[in-house]
Amino acid sequence: MIAYLKGKIQNKGRGYIILLVGNVGYQVFVSAARYVELDINQEAEMYVHEHIKEDAQDLYGFNSMAELEMFELLLSISGVGPKSALNTLSIASLDDLKTTIAQGDPSLLIKVSGIGRKTAERIVLELKDKVGILTYGSPSAESSVNIASDEIDALMALGYTLQQARDALKQVDPKITESGERIRAVLKSIGK
Repeated sequence: MIAYLKGKIQNKGRGYIILLVGNVGYQVFVSAARYVELDINQEAEMYVHEHIKEDAQDLYGFNSMAELEMFELLLSISGVGPKSALNTLSIASLDDLKTTIAQGDPSLLIKVSGIGRKTAERIVLELKDKVGILTYGSPSAESSVNIASDEIDALMALGYTLQQARDALKQVDPKITESGERIRAVLKSIGK
């Protein structure tokens, strides 16, 4: 089983890279955020999940063991395949995902392509107690800030991406608790 790869990026395709390791090119699917970070001819290393099924043998690459563990936890949920699990890791930081799941809030997961409300609720229900005991990494103080999904939805309606909205809301003074005030604070800081 392949667990780790280090080599040079030979090429990039739609959602995957070709990683050249010892004159062998491995097709490795990566998250959207990781895909953007990687350039052709760049050296890269990643932890790998090897997903074997009857008609394919796919590799999925991650920056850290913590990401790999979260990916494998997501795969343990009925109805979540590798593409949906990878999309889940693309929508927010690992700490944000862990915090959202630990708080029992499926709203962030519903935004993932390929995951509906029922699957999102199942993920939260089944992983709520497991995300706190991941071996690698722990939620940072920054991610423990409770960001309401209606605040994110409001900012996204104004044209901001999900990640931009989450990042901006993290910068708001924690003493401001009312949603309307938090959104105004974000808009004021962006306007500077």
